[in-house]
Amino acid sequence: MKIKKILFSILTALVLMISIFLYMNKDKFVYVGSVDIIEVDCSKKLQILSQVLESDQRIRKANKPLKYAKEDHRNQELVISIIEKCGMPTLKEVGQRRMDAIWLGLQHSTEEIRKKYFPQIEKAVENGDLSKGQYALMKDRILMDEGKPQIYGSQIKNGKLYTLENPETVNERRKEMGMEPIEDYLKNFNIQFNPN
Repeated sequence: MKIKKILFSILTALVLMISIFLYMNKDKFVYVGSVDIIEVDCSKKLQILSQVLESDQRIRKANKPLKYAKEDHRNQELVISIIEKCGMPTLKEVGQRRMDAIWLGLQHSTEEIRKKYFPQIEKAVENGDLSKGQYALMKDRILMDEGKPQIYGSQIKNGKLYTLENPETVNERRKEMGMEPIEDYLKNFNIQFNPN
């Protein structure tokens, strides 16, 4: 009986400490719910995608993801809902900026969503609706999500280039995808490339 009281006291103290920690850091955590398919008017997808693009870029430039978490979540729902209810748009149908909005909505979404819609991204790249560079960025992000080395060197984690497969030949792969040399890309993050 004495052991049960001790265990109960420890458990109670642990729950209390976690509760205090979460309360003190409540501004650092935002859960906006799952990304769901919502109602969209397919006849207004041009306007919707234009708004998604503008919003996504404003959020990224502000560099305050917690402040805009709900708006980002809404953008992701709009993009997947357009794909599900209206079909994957094409470049001819919506133009480059709105195709970019589709890609950004998926790229900035959850691991599960990126993986689910990646075949449609691949097809859009094959059809010329999205760029090879966009394919490379999403492919690297998916590989990073899975804990595997990236191929094109586009992903940064904790201020460092995420693990890269065959770093000595990365610029050949990047060139095939229409991407700048990795040394130039990494300058944007104040990272020096070391292939070893």
